[in-house]
Amino acid sequence: MPGTANKPQSPLKEPDVPRVAIVTDSVVSIPEQLLTSLNIHWVAYYIHRGTEVLRDLLTIQRDEFFRWLPSAKELPTTASPGPGDYLELYERLSREGVQEIASVHMTASGSGAYQAARTAQSMAAEQMPEVKIEVLDTQNVSMCHGWMAIEAARAALAGKTLAEVTAVVRRMIPITHMIQTADTLKYLYMGGRIGAAKRLVGALLDIKPLIGMENGTIVALGVARSRARAYQAIADMVEKAVGAAGRVKIAYVHAAAREEAERLRELVETRVHAVESLIAELSPALGVHSGPGTAGVCFYPVTD
Repeated sequence: MPGTANKPQSPLKEPDVPRVAIVTDSVVSIPEQLLTSLNIHWVAYYIHRGTEVLRDLLTIQRDEFFRWLPSAKELPTTASPGPGDYLELYERLSREGVQEIASVHMTASGSGAYQAARTAQSMAAEQMPEVKIEVLDTQNVSMCHGWMAIEAARAALAGKTLAEVTAVVRRMIPITHMIQTADTLKYLYMGGRIGAAKRLVGALLDIKPLIGMENGTIVALGVARSRARAYQAIADMVEKAVGAAGRVKIAYVHAAAREEAERLRELVETRVHAVESLIAELSPALGVHSGPGTAGVCFYPVTD
């Protein structure tokens, strides 16, 4: 602003706008209040339901979608935002004065979002070379992707540089884990997202599958004969990953199954020390592949 360039700023006052803007996607599944308070910007995925083209969390919301999904005779398809969608957001941020952007995306093995953002990055380099953009593949999904966006945003709000913000994400990639269970793998199978867990499909009449992510791909972690046993197995896996009474940041994710997420939280948090925990519901574009009733955890150990 005119006349303010030479005014000293109080060292105790944080800047109104972080030097680094955080961009992600609707499938990040971060609760709305955190998206707002951490100034995280997101682009909506597309959902194709018959002849309808819906925008995730814009023209279709969770409650409506998950009520409808079990009755679907044909599974909707999803599509990542295109390069133009990301470029539009990058351009808007540039107009607002942002000169550094960390663009954080779900696994490139399961979505075209990362590649679309990379294409938008190249386009932006020609159109607004003053803006530096780093595009990151989290090699994960759901609130594992979400935790990385959250911690990136916190680093940005603390005044960290783009290099420091992206280093936070890269440190988290190998230590952030998803474990999820559902009544069926039908939705993952129908949507072609089953990955290395395909071997479980033929035996799902009486079991609850446990799945996770490894190197960006869905993998089978085991099976259980009931939800209670599945939750016990999840608690065991979390404890094994972080150690007895280990410190962890953990999100309990679900699709139209908040009570199940609460049950899981009660069990897990008797085994580990959650320095931060929250409950997050999958967005429709992500929940379409797991189906209503899904519950699980996304977590990483905290050592500092």
